[in-house]
Amino acid sequence: MKHGKKYQDSQKLIDRLNQYDPADACDLAVKTSTAKFDETVEISVRLGVDPRHADQQVRGAVVLPNGTGKVTRVLVFAKGDKAKEAEAAGADYVGAEEMVQKIQQESWFDFDVCVATPDMMGVVGRIGRVLGPKGLMPNPKSGTVTMDVTKAVKEIKAGKVEYRLDKTAIIHCPVGKVSFGKDKLNENLTALMEAIIKAKPAAAKGTYLRSVYLSTTMGPSVRVNPLKF
Repeated sequence: MKHGKKYQDSQKLIDRLNQYDPADACDLAVKTSTAKFDETVEISVRLGVDPRHADQQVRGAVVLPNGTGKVTRVLVFAKGDKAKEAEAAGADYVGAEEMVQKIQQESWFDFDVCVATPDMMGVVGRIGRVLGPKGLMPNPKSGTVTMDVTKAVKEIKAGKVEYRLDKTAIIHCPVGKVSFGKDKLNENLTALMEAIIKAKPAAAKGTYLRSVYLSTTMGPSVRVNPLKF
């Protein structure tokens, strides 16, 4: 792939053979950002697990200390008092069967996260094949299936992110925006990595953190030393 001049200039600032300390990697991510918009900074972590085995799955959620820099739209499936709680907590959309119909009939996806009370999962399950591939299906492990909808909505709005292992044993997750600066990015990165390490499956053998890379939306990747976490 041929990259533009700005990208190539940014690459020159990075030693491809070096594994950087987390703080230095965050600093480089900021320095190598050249886009005219506020780029997202994302972490890619390769883990020493086999995603084909159920007992080696790594999934969870963590509230980033400085948020994600993104306005997250929340849809809550709830009824009665729980629906009122969700609205009071700041949910963007609240409903039950009518929201399922809206998604089915109109292919409506103007939301980023789904939260559901346990009693609504039978209804939400009807659109599981649609929500699942988009990563929108509520899940107890990520705290999006809960009776405490107030806490769930407020945490998501405050910067809660979900991390999940893909088929290639890699976790991709945003840790903020370039405008955050290196210190806030490093705080978010540290919080996320602590959660991933804590979620290490008992069945995992050998080296758990194989490689860690930090990158911006349009910039080159920076290799982070996994031993620093």
